Amino acid sequence: MPIRRKSRGSELSRRLKRNKWLYVMIFPGILYFLIFKYAPMYGLVISFQDFKPYKGISGSDWVGLKHFERLFAEPDFLQILSNTLILFGMNLVFFFPIPILLALLLNEVRAAAFKRTVQTLIYIPHFMSWVIIASISYVMLTMDGGIINELIAYFGFQKINFLLSSDWFRPMYILQVIWREAGWGTIIYLAAIASVDVEQYEAARIDGAGRFRQIWHITLPAIRSVIIVLLILKIGDVLELGFEHVYLLLNSMNRDVAEIIDTYVYTAGLRQGQYSYSAAIGFFKSFIGLALVMAANRLARKMGEDGVY
Repeated sequence: MPIRRKSRGSELSRRLKRNKWLYVMIFPGILYFLIFKYAPMYGLVISFQDFKPYKGISGSDWVGLKHFERLFAEPDFLQILSNTLILFGMNLVFFFPIPILLALLLNEVRAAAFKRTVQTLIYIPHFMSWVIIASISYVMLTMDGGIINELIAYFGFQKINFLLSSDWFRPMYILQVIWREAGWGTIIYLAAIASVDVEQYEAARIDGAGRFRQIWHITLPAIRSVIIVLLILKIGDVLELGFEHVYLLLNSMNRDVAEIIDTYVYTAGLRQGQYSYSAAIGFFKSFIGLALVMAANRLARKMGEDGVY
């Protein structure tokens, strides 16, 4: 037995020495997750406390499930949850397939210079903050000189108040998401497509398959596992739409459809100082996301896919 332990120890030592630079490279990433993802989990205990900053976590009184009961009894909770789920559904239905479609289209482009140019143009919006995206949208959509409304008026129609309309909030939101993130989302799919054996395409062409059949029978099955993994991760963000984007579009006129869990947490937690209550909402979000990821992963494995784990 001692010999076996020594052998295993020496093998581990050899592996560490052989891959030392690899471990050095991943160390900052591990440190980031430990500091900013795992360490803050300790703060979730205030969800079960009446947290007072001057008392600290250890000195605050425990109240059990009081804040969760309040959340579920809140008159606006169902409306806020509904708004969040509707926006997530729009992301899943309208945004999620677009990077796949763009990657398939870009893969069919044979002119390298044109392909690189298009990729650069659709990547650029990702590097703009939501403040810039919202500002550009404001300049284009405002009724006071906005180019969209000026075109509408030019063709004889009545101007539309896009920015203050509840009916236009959701289309405006999803179009901004598509504009900013669709191009960036193609990177993973293009990398997966690049790993497909070109001999499969050559064999398909010999058999008389056109471009569409090659995509349907070769490319899509090859990247199916990547699509499944990204879909599972996307489902995990069901209640995580991002505070900044929605908050920049939120106003008193569209609040009935624009108020989501993230903006509600900001209002209750930071502006009103209800730290325990906002922590309980965050705990609820995380629990739902984890449960959905596990359920989606289990379903994917039953369907024969690898899943996330």
